[in-house]
Amino acid sequence: MRKWVVLRRIAADAFGHFNADDGWAMASHVAVSAIMALFPFLIFATALASFLGADAFADTAVHIVFDTWPKEIAEPIAAEVVNVLSVRRGGVLTFGVLVAAFFASNGVEAVRASLNRAYRVEENRPFVFLRLQSLAFVLIATFGFLAISLLLVIAPVVAGIAVSRLDWLEPYMGTINLWRYVIAFVVLVLSLVVVHIWLPAGRRTLRDILPGIVFTLLGWFAGSSVFAAYLSRFSSYANTYAGLASIMIAVMFLYIISAIFILGGEINAAIMRYRKARRGIRT
Repeated sequence: MRKWVVLRRIAADAFGHFNADDGWAMASHVAVSAIMALFPFLIFATALASFLGADAFADTAVHIVFDTWPKEIAEPIAAEVVNVLSVRRGGVLTFGVLVAAFFASNGVEAVRASLNRAYRVEENRPFVFLRLQSLAFVLIATFGFLAISLLLVIAPVVAGIAVSRLDWLEPYMGTINLWRYVIAFVVLVLSLVVVHIWLPAGRRTLRDILPGIVFTLLGWFAGSSVFAAYLSRFSSYANTYAGLASIMIAVMFLYIISAIFILGGEINAAIMRYRKARRGIRT
């Protein structure tokens, strides 16, 4: 019984603060910022990868980003992303690509603002430091995707050599495509850990952020499944928005996921507040 009381207290604290502190509006801000940052990030990352000689990066990056999205939502917008990335650009240091990197960092800033509110902390770090940190996140994500793209290019070659020498491995080669989804999931989890620990002001441990990450992952799966089912059975987006349907679907999906993500931070903050209150009572 006591566990249910504690859970109800934590849930009331988290959802109450989410509603009181404009959580729904912040979810909208994060969703729109994510859409505005997605294309610039992929343009910058693809240009940098091409500069470094990794021409196969674009396709890999698109898969990593969209493999965690439901098929009904990902396919239309992924096709548009591929069209954008197929345009040749002069070089990584062109003005347009640098502007793309800046706009991509705006998405990081939107996530930071939402988590600062969720964790109930004030941002006192210098603006220049925050902007450089956001740009560093964009660069780290780019090089991370680049490393993964190289691994995915090398993996089939290694698998082919292994099968030629070890015949018993051949029946298992059909599961190698699963690695694409496994990698996408791992990237998602690591991204959540990084943003919860380092983006907002203050300090948090892995123990502090774990409940919110689990909630976000479960909510991501449930929310995306329900929204995908809605699109396949009841949605009238195509009739309502015509050619804008795919972008409106992406915005709505990201809005749902952003609300779940911010609630994950709220749950972490509520649990941390509860633990502090218990320590206060004991002393």
